[in-house]
Amino acid sequence: MADRQDEARPEESSHSETKSGTRFTRRGFLKGAGAGAVTAAVAPAILVSEAGTAAAQEAEGVMSATISLDVNGQSHNVEVEARTTLADALRDRLEITGPKVVCDKGECGACTVELDGKLVFSCMTLAMDAQGRKIETVEGMADGDNLHPIQEAFVEKDALMCGFCTPGFLMSSKSLLDANDNPTPEEVREGLSGNICRCGTYPHVFEAVMSAAEKMRKGG
Repeated sequence: MADRQDEARPEESSHSETKSGTRFTRRGFLKGAGAGAVTAAVAPAILVSEAGTAAAQEAEGVMSATISLDVNGQSHNVEVEARTTLADALRDRLEITGPKVVCDKGECGACTVELDGKLVFSCMTLAMDAQGRKIETVEGMADGDNLHPIQEAFVEKDALMCGFCTPGFLMSSKSLLDANDNPTPEEVREGLSGNICRCGTYPHVFEAVMSAAEKMRKGG
């Protein structure tokens, strides 16, 4: 039995050598395959890491510029980076805090402003894209100490709770009534569908808009 095993060993040995004389074994093969797998797994991670580093370095070198923003009829020079949103420029640079940054994803409508007469989410609009265009925020609705009829209606109908969503609702309501001074309740709901009130005071908001529309038609 032992002799047969001894006879098999030289044969196994001969199969484990290549023609060049390099020894090839199962253990060596498995080690090599394992090393290759590790390299394949690590390489993408290294590339991702390098890409992240490059992105960070690029972000550090973001260019800035001084732009002119026309807000509520007044011109303001403000220095912003290319990535600065209009909401951040208004709030942090110009201290115009009416537009609220709540979701920062263009979903809640609290940051709504008018840009050349059209509603935009200022958290999703770059400040540089607003240069040379007319910006109106909730601060521009009142005429001095006299509230806009929509603002008065919001107070009368108790349409403001915590207040975070109110500026956006006011801007959307103004845009709606500027285009349609006699909306139906369904049109009011549709016109304000881009604004969210987490306090749930929608009925009061809709009632306020209908009341303001009637008052504005009468010249109030």
